[in-house]
Amino acid sequence: MKTINQTIDIKASVHDIYEALMDSKKHAQFTGDAADISREVGGKFTAWGDYIDGVNKELVPDSKIVQSWRASDWPEGHYSQVTYAFEKTKEGTRLTFNQTDVPDEFCDSIEQGWQDYYWSPMKEMLE
Repeated sequence: MKTINQTIDIKASVHDIYEALMDSKKHAQFTGDAADISREVGGKFTAWGDYIDGVNKELVPDSKIVQSWRASDWPEGHYSQVTYAFEKTKEGTRLTFNQTDVPDEFCDSIEQGWQDYYWSPMKEMLE
């Protein structure tokens, strides 16, 4: 298993970034695909249609999101853990992202996928 660590600076408020990740409609707007995201701890979510699913483990509005997370082509029943932490900066927000327990054979594509399908389109929508 591997770990992905990424730090992204976005010229947008912490609140707007948190909402882009946690609001189903806003999430779908920047990814371009369906999302159904519970806003409750213990609640389930799906994104990119049914490609991604998981459960919210910890939600601290405008501060931190921790989720169990899996892609549909991963080994059956295997979940990683993703953590998004938000820090206000002079220019906007620094998002620190961590994903643990990523299956080795998927790590490179998942790591690039965050850049291509999350951070870049999120910046386009919010900046």
